[in-house]
Amino acid sequence: MRNPNAQRPAPHTIPILIQRAPEGADLPLPTYATSGSAGMDLLAAVSEPLTLLPGARALVSTGIRIALPEGFEAQVRPRSGLALRHGVTCLNSPGTIDADYRGTVSVILINLGTEPFTLRRGERIAQMVVAPVTRAVWREVEALPESARGAGGFGHTGR
Repeated sequence: MRNPNAQRPAPHTIPILIQRAPEGADLPLPTYATSGSAGMDLLAAVSEPLTLLPGARALVSTGIRIALPEGFEAQVRPRSGLALRHGVTCLNSPGTIDADYRGTVSVILINLGTEPFTLRRGERIAQMVVAPVTRAVWREVEALPESARGAGGFGHTGR
């Protein structure tokens, strides 16, 4: 059993260029909430409070632009606290930011809850995970190799 107080290896880091968009000029840059966090918190760069009615969605700027190194992507994911407490989550999740995208990072939020939700400037709205990308190369074949599962899917193993 590993000692929970033992020194953990330092996480792998990569430099990422970041620029503040005009609407995010006074907001903090994304940060990891804890030393073990996989995702950085993204903040709402709204100029005034934004109320999402139940069922409503909105594109919310984070006020940042990034230049990821080739071979990496950034995944935009929901925050579990917003989803649990308010029913607010991200559509198109996880959203992908490609290495060649240079526009403002924005998040599509939707209120799946039963009450209106008001979003204020600087609130944490999503998290961003930077991950390596593996590119596939197709090799067309006449038949696929057999497997124990075969073509079973969509609940084939039962409830």
